[in-house]
Amino acid sequence: MPQVAIFMGSISDEEKIRPCAEVLDKLGITYFFTVSSAHRTPQRTEALIDSLEKDGCQVFICAAGVAAHLAGAVAARTIKPVIGIPVTASALGGLDALLSTVMMPPGFPVGTVALDEPGARNAAWYAAQILALNDAGLAERLRQARAEFVVGVEKAAARLEGK
Repeated sequence: MPQVAIFMGSISDEEKIRPCAEVLDKLGITYFFTVSSAHRTPQRTEALIDSLEKDGCQVFICAAGVAAHLAGAVAARTIKPVIGIPVTASALGGLDALLSTVMMPPGFPVGTVALDEPGARNAAWYAAQILALNDAGLAERLRQARAEFVVGVEKAAARLEGK
């Protein structure tokens, strides 16, 4: 049973979104990763949402570029948290996707993260924090991961300072 669903609007987005799955793997979070388009396959998107919710999915992560309506389309169909990752896919450098993802009507929010790979990583961390509200083991894994970040910075500083 996947706890998180990752939808991409296009297979061409996979390289930018794969880091999301890598973080979820590291944290031991089950997920379903697929391609589904708000525009080209709206029936598939709706069917996936319904099926995944029945299977216990708790958070939806949606990545799309250009018009970037995928996260909004999912938010319209579920009351589960939806996290949007805008993808750079046009001459506008991702601004179009960012604005499309962040500008949702009242009552249909999408938690929007940064563009591309950094956003993909943070979408996974954000989903983990949501799930950790009801999972003490996951909360502890998040605390440990944060502690590892601290150690990494301290080691880098020591190397740079010649200590």
